[in-house]
This record gives sequence, C-alpha cells and structure tokens, in this order.
Amino acid sequence: MPESKTSGGRVAAGPPSSTLRKVHELFVAGQLDLTSTPLRPIIADSWRRSLAIGVDPDRAQAAFSPRLEQLRQTHPLASALPVIRRLLVDDATDSGVVVAVTAADGTLLWVEGDRAACRRAEAMNFVPGADWSERSAGTNAPGTALALDTELQIRGSEHFSRIVQSWTCTAVPVHDPDTGVLLGAIDLTGGTQVASSQTLALVRATAVAVENHLALLRLTQPAVDRKAAGRLTVLGADRPRWHATDDQGRLHTSTLTGRHADILVLLSRHPEGLSADHLAMLLDDKDLDVVTIRAEMSRLRRVIGAEFVASRPYRLLSPIDSDVDEVFDALEKGDVDAALTRYTGALLPQSVSPAIARLRTELSATLRNAVLASGNLALLRRWLDLPEGRDDRHGWRLLHEQAPAGSATRAQAHGHLAGLDFDLA
Repeated sequence: MPESKTSGGRVAAGPPSSTLRKVHELFVAGQLDLTSTPLRPIIADSWRRSLAIGVDPDRAQAAFSPRLEQLRQTHPLASALPVIRRLLVDDATDSGVVVAVTAADGTLLWVEGDRAACRRAEAMNFVPGADWSERSAGTNAPGTALALDTELQIRGSEHFSRIVQSWTCTAVPVHDPDTGVLLGAIDLTGGTQVASSQTLALVRATAVAVENHLALLRLTQPAVDRKAAGRLTVLGADRPRWHATDDQGRLHTSTLTGRHADILVLLSRHPEGLSADHLAMLLDDKDLDVVTIRAEMSRLRRVIGAEFVASRPYRLLSPIDSDVDEVFDALEKGDVDAALTRYTGALLPQSVSPAIARLRTELSATLRNAVLASGNLALLRRWLDLPEGRDDRHGWRLLHEQAPAGSATRAQAHGHLAGLDFDLA
C-alpha cells in the first residue's frame, strides 16, 4: 500500500501490521538494520534511537514525575485547557479517543476523553504524570513529535513498545507564541480512525488555537519585563562564558560548550535570524542536520534561559553584549587602543565552525591592519605581544624600522626577525 502524505509525509499509512510486527521482531533481535524495509524513514530513525538508548520494547512505560501538581499549576498550557477541551475533549467523550496534553519533556499533564478508552490506556501507563518522551517510552506520537519538534501520526505497529501497538496516535507540538520555545504537545490516541489527514488537521488547528489563545492572553495582561541583561565572552583561550543578571540584580555566570558559544556568536551577528538549515551549514557544512540543531537549541535554552532565544527562525529576542562586538565597535569608532584592550585573544580558537573561522579571521585581520596603520609604536608592540603577532614578520619589521636606534625595542625586534628567518631557513 503506498504511503499517503500530508505535511512532511507525517500521516501514517503503509504496509500491513503483520509486516511491521515482523520487521519489529527482527530489528529488536538485532537481525535487521531497517535500510531496505517498508518502514517509514521517520519511524525507522525513531526505532534506531529507541533501541540505542535502551528502551525495552516489552516493558510498559513506568517513569512518573513526582511534581505533577506543580507542573500542572505552573505550565503555560494550563490556561489553554478550556480551548483544548472545547475543540477536542468534548467530542471525544464517547468516541473511543483519548486526548493528552504533554509538557516539553514528555510528561503527560492531562489525559482525558472517552472513559473506557482512558481505562484501557491506563494498562500501558498512559496516565497523568507518566514520562512518554521518546527516550523513556520509545517511538510514540507525543514523544517523537517532541523529539523532532514536528507533527506526526504513528500507527499501531509503528510504535516501538509492543504494549502500545494496538493504538494509533496523532500529535502536534505547541510553541510559545512570542519566543517559539517548545511548550509541549497535544495528542489524540485511539483506533485506526485516528490515522487520517482529517484528524491531523483537527489537532493542528487546536494547537494553532492554543498558541493564539496564549498570545491574546499576554496582550490582555499587564506587561512584565522579564528580560535579563546577557553578555557573552568568547575571546582568548579561556572557556567561553555566558553572564546574565536576574530580576533581583544578581549576576550568574555559566560556562558554555563550544557549540553553544558558536551558536550565540552567529545569532548575535545575524539579528534577522537563521533557519535550522542555515545554522547547521554555518556550524558545520558537512555533518550537522536539523534534528541535531533543534536538540542543541533546546539544551542552549536550558543553559541561558528561554527568554533570550526565539525560533522560526532562530534569533535573539534582544541584543546581547559580547567582547567580540566591543572590539568591532571600537574599531569602527577608530579607537584602536580600546580595541586592543578588549581583544584578549582570538575568537573561539578551538571552534571548527567555518562561519566562526571566517569571523575569527575578519576580526584579527581588521585589528592588525588598524594597528599597523596607526603608526603608534606602543600599539604595535602590544599587538606583537599577542599570540597572533608573534609570527607577524611585517609587524616586527615595522617595529624594527621605527624604533629609535640603539633602543632595547629595536634590538628585540632585530632578534625576533632573526628568529623568524631561522625558522624559514
């Protein structure tokens, strides 16, 4: 049977369940690699992730959050429950369908709908407080939709866990209307009737209605300034760091991974925003994909705070300070002394991002040219004392030519040039 498609080919239709169960049996036994099977690529990739992280296909999902009530009270989607109930739950009470609302980490917050269906769902721990993230429950509509940040449907035997394979699910992520941050997902679980383009359209429309509701709610509430001041330090050999001031004026400093520092620098240089594809290309033109970028952005938000970064496209919600921008700003004003003072070393010297490498070269070359053009021996000497200046033959020759005859500076420049010539011999 050919696969029917809607957005991104996410509507589940394909080979019969018996075929999928056989593929699943061989795969979990390590006898099949899924490369030439009728399984949809998005499901095959999810099965591979599920197996790699150790999800047991024969065990019911059993991880529960001890903070369910706190999560419910504080979660942004709580205010949108009336919208979800009006559009989905009210019509599901006698239709054999379960409606679930999840947090972004996969925790089920609310599970409502047909009572008989809800009781059946309890047998596989599809209940409030349970962790239905892909890493915990394997391939499933809400968990995989959250992992990929995309809408999709999963039909019966496409689930990784066998206990779930009698169900069919449709899930659509929900995002913060201001920042684009992933808030959670809305899921419709039931029989085979759930795997249809009409069901996907209904859940998608509900997600849009929820996002619109949240946006309208914020417009009608008093504005609260939750923005904190952020600063990025990425020059020199020290580990890159993020500095932010909270609402009480307390300064917090976090050490960044190289990849997160790369991303923040690139976003600061692209205020118009970057798509996931474009950002992946700037970070690594060969080995990165959109899924990896989404995962990195999710981790970055947890480090610096979701209020700083928006998505679709990825962009900074407000300008941030950085030592890179301070050097560029000083050079633009012609203040070479200030630029040299703020330049503590090369930009992210360990980064292998091609875009960062270009920016690193641009900053270093611009500063060097400004120093050489200044005719100021003190500035030239400070440049030559930097790691980048040690092999700058032209700079050392200028210092030798312009330093007073008989001075220690001229003698040192002469000796350094001799050393450079020796290395080239």
